[in-house]
Parts: sequence; C-alpha cells; structure tokens
Amino acid sequence: MNEKNLKIRCGTIADAETLAPLAIRIFNDAFAANPLNKPEDMHSYVSEAFSVEQTRRELADADTLFFIAEIGGAMIGYAKLQERTTEECVADKNPIELSRLYVLQEFHGQGIAGELMNECFRTATEKNYETMWLGVWEHNLRAQKFYEKLGFGKVGNHVFQLGSDAQIDWVMEKKL
Repeated sequence: MNEKNLKIRCGTIADAETLAPLAIRIFNDAFAANPLNKPEDMHSYVSEAFSVEQTRRELADADTLFFIAEIGGAMIGYAKLQERTTEECVADKNPIELSRLYVLQEFHGQGIAGELMNECFRTATEKNYETMWLGVWEHNLRAQKFYEKLGFGKVGNHVFQLGSDAQIDWVMEKKL
C-alpha cells in the first residue's frame, strides 16, 4: 500500500449510510466464524449496534469521535473514541475510551490500524487526556498483541454483551 493513498478524516453524520454496512461487514468478518459466537447472537448484536440509525446517533454525539480510513475515497476502516466513559479498574478519573478499531481484512498488516491509532493518540493528547482505555475480547489474541505493542496493559475485565452471550473483555489502558 502506498501511504499517500491512505486518508484519515473525521467522521460526520453524512457517513452513517456507508459506515454502518462497513461496520457490520468488518465485525462479521472478524467474529462470525468463531465457534464461540452463535449466529443468532451475532445477528442480534450487529443489527442493533451497527444499524444506520444507531450509527447516525453515534456520529451526532458530541462525546463520540470517529476517524474514517479511506483509500481512493472508499472506506476501509475506522476508529471510535468515546469521551466520558470509564471502568472501575481504570486508574485515571478522566480517561478516553477507544471503543472501536476495525479495518477490512484485506487491508490487515498494511499499517492502517496503526495510522488510525496514531490519530486517536494525537486527538486524545490534544484534548488533554492522560489515559486511553479499551475492551478487547479475551479470545482475540491478535488484537491483544497489537494493543500490547502500542503500550497498552491489562488492568481488568468487563462484560461485553453479544446478543444473549455475556462475553469477557480484557480492559487495557495506556498512559498517553
């Protein structure tokens, strides 16, 4: 990939119609084939969490920041930062949450997730956050290793509700 072709920009409400199906595709590609995830739980989660209406609400939320990765004008991934959220195990009383970081599978290993993370770190620092935290599924070893390379460390667990399945996410944090 030629990095000059990669563009990262802030998401807007106008992106909802394109971002919602992209989010569904990436989430399904990442998790639907795992035998621990029942199809009905996957469907229940994605139809609610990634509907156009929900995506539009999130894009309009003043406490939510989206960063869209594009190549040639086509969305290939995104990151979502959430302000004013925390977990008990996160030491900082005013952290920012990385609530989503997803890139289409065909672009894995090309540095796009790292570029999205750089934008998240830059923005969080500009907004004077000192800590970023995230939740990552206990069975998503690839993502755990990615975050560990970026300096995140495990500080606890929380429940991620995938349909009717209460899954365990590692809570990881990084001082900025």
